[in-house]
Amino acid sequence: MSAKLFRFIAIGFILTVFTSCSSDDNSNETEEKLPIVMAYDYSPLELETMTLINNYRVSVGLNALEKINHVSHKSEEHDKYMIANNVVNHDDFVARSENIIKALGALRVSENIAYNYNSAQGAFDAWMNSPGHRENIEGDFTHFGLSIRENPINGRKYFTNIFVKM
Repeated sequence: MSAKLFRFIAIGFILTVFTSCSSDDNSNETEEKLPIVMAYDYSPLELETMTLINNYRVSVGLNALEKINHVSHKSEEHDKYMIANNVVNHDDFVARSENIIKALGALRVSENIAYNYNSAQGAFDAWMNSPGHRENIEGDFTHFGLSIRENPINGRKYFTNIFVKM
């Protein structure tokens, strides 16, 4: 009887090894990760705006947000879209947030935009005077990204600030 038991265990072990470690089986693979943008060159105005947001958050007992270059890149893409289309809106926010969720594993994403402010303080003050924008600044987030781009035709600045909870 012990020989039968041994054979049964040995066959079960062999079947388990060969079926669970197959490199050709793609059915259990997770969804392919999206590429992450690692480099972003922050302007002094972008850094100043981020500092204003973090200084405010800390002053009211919230955590400072860490910047993520990939999120700033997604913000920049939206600024370029708004400039190219001469619009100020949140078009394609769902696609931006889904990208950030899939690429970085974010739990939650939110966005503020601003238009035609010449200073970091001006855009920050406008966001703080808007309940929805203020809610994002004061929200339960851990990271953020920011881009400010200027329309080369009229010199007006576009701000996109994306907040992320990791």
